Formats: sequence, structure tokens, C-alpha cells
Amino acid sequence: MNFIDLTLLLSVILAVFSIVWSTLKTGISPMMSSSKARDAMLDELELEKEGAVIDLGSGWGTLVIPLAKKYPNKQIVGYELSWLPWLVSIILKYSLRLDNLTIHRKDFRNAELNTASNIICYLFPGAMIALQEKLEKKVFNKVTIVSNTFALPSYKPTKITKLNDFYRSPIYVYHWSQK
Repeated sequence: MNFIDLTLLLSVILAVFSIVWSTLKTGISPMMSSSKARDAMLDELELEKEGAVIDLGSGWGTLVIPLAKKYPNKQIVGYELSWLPWLVSIILKYSLRLDNLTIHRKDFRNAELNTASNIICYLFPGAMIALQEKLEKKVFNKVTIVSNTFALPSYKPTKITKLNDFYRSPIYVYHWSQK
């Protein structure tokens, strides 16, 4: 085995280990939103509002990269725990010179969400419970929340869009404000 083959093999092993480790840590593997889901989610954002667009679980950058490219004057923030998707997003951010994009390798539960005008997410049910708890305790501004597939457990969405895909995937829209 030559040096290039060995390097490639080690890279693949590290990538697989990274995905498995983050899956065990977070309870879900990094999943990309489909192009239909991504487009539907982007259509629901209220980008004329002051404040950042925050992606909780920004993964491979399939939402934050197009947003940052399309809206260079809007602050876009991503949070991702999984090392490999985070690294891919960082490489894309710097390759495309997206100065309006910040990507944190950090759990969204430790994120400051009060600067957000829009929150987008594709989380699993347990993380949606954590998001709801965070919203109830820490978010006092009005914010539009757009979620792929999973709903906030105790809140009625303002709108539900069913995608024209195999699963009829729902996109949930909430207009959050403290009661």
C-alpha cells in the first residue's frame, strides 16, 4: 500500500468514525434536507425582518450556504456538533468568501438565540423538546421558526406544508413570541 492509498484509507476511517461518534453523542446522524425541503423552508423565512437567520444543526451547509450566498447583507449563523459536516461547511464558507456566515461547532442548547429573526432546523423529536424548552426560558423576541419534518411538541404551528415527496414530509412554521 503506497502513501496515497494509506492516506485515503485513514481519511475514510476518520470520516466514518466522526459520523459514528457524533451520531452516538447526539442521537441522530447528520442528515441533509432534500432539495424540496430546503426550497420550502427557505420560502417560509421572513428575511425582511431585522436579525440573524440561525440554523440549528446546520450539518453539511445545505441551507446556510445558499442563504449566505443569496443574502450577503443578512447575518447567517449555523450550529453543528458533528465534526465532518462542520468542517465541510467551514471549507465552503471560506472557499466562497461568505463573510456574513458564522458556523459554530457547538450544541444549539448553548447558543444565544435572542439575535434571531428566523430559526431553521431539521432536528429529531428529543432535540425539538430541548428547543421548545430553550425558547420558553430564553427567547423573548419574536422569531419565525421553520422546521423540517419534526414539530415543537406543545405548540400549534402557524402553517404546515406537506411536500410532494415519497413521505409527504411536513414543513412546520411557527411565529414565536413569549406569551
